[in-house]
Amino acid sequence: MQQTQTPEHHESRPAEVTYRPQRVAQARQAASQFLARLHPSLSASAAQDVVLLVSELVTNAIRHAGGVTAMVLRARPDSIEVVVEDPSPVAPQDRSPDLTGRTGGFGWPMVRRLARAVAVQRGPGGGKVIVACVAR
Repeated sequence: MQQTQTPEHHESRPAEVTYRPQRVAQARQAASQFLARLHPSLSASAAQDVVLLVSELVTNAIRHAGGVTAMVLRARPDSIEVVVEDPSPVAPQDRSPDLTGRTGGFGWPMVRRLARAVAVQRGPGGGKVIVACVAR
């Protein structure tokens, strides 16, 4: 997994990190490590929401969009911003969840419930960028 960091202006802790996770577990670990280094720290509940949001967005990118081209975690004064880029131009769609457990359908609604705001934008190279914010 590739990683770059931009330090905060007044502290040595990162305000932003960029990754390119190959697996969902790598993305969750990266998010947990990023959040652990923030000052002031997040509540346990907010941190869990961010990690779950990362997990769902990266899972969807890997499963439905050909992988993750970049994942950015950014600390704002009032929120944590999760950005996931993938090569597919197709926006996530709501659909009825598959209660048999075979095809999913739970991830995108969960992302929209966890995030204070979600935007799907056209990405570089014809893919898409999903930006989701969780309140601090």
